[in-house]
Amino acid sequence: MAKVTAVNISDRKGVIKHPIPVGEFVVDFGIKGDAHGGNWHRQVSLLGQESIDKMTAMGVEGLDPGKFAENLTTEGIELFTLPVGTKMDINGVLLEVTQIGKECHIGCAIKNQVGDCIMPREGIFVKVLKGGEIKAGDEIKLI
Repeated sequence: MAKVTAVNISDRKGVIKHPIPVGEFVVDFGIKGDAHGGNWHRQVSLLGQESIDKMTAMGVEGLDPGKFAENLTTEGIELFTLPVGTKMDINGVLLEVTQIGKECHIGCAIKNQVGDCIMPREGIFVKVLKGGEIKAGDEIKLI
């Protein structure tokens, strides 16, 4: 079963996010209280624990949820293989994949602290089509 293992937010861009108990997902915005929210195509970012484990295997320690600035940490699904346009339902929240990976910006706090950043290669971005709440343990259903 694919599931969410953490919901993470930050109050500004370019920094590590911190886990919260429940995320409030807002249509055409993202997660309430997150700096990346807004009416654009990268409202919410997702990164799989499987991708994070690759960094751990390279000897990087202390990779807690949100360390790569992902909003949703997941497990049980190879996110970066999902085609753009894929829809997913998480606890009634409807998300649509809008981008796979991203250009890593210069001076990335994550890359500086961790030595590498898997997010540009294996992270994905979604927009919120139907709002609601998501918490760790919620199942991810592909539609």
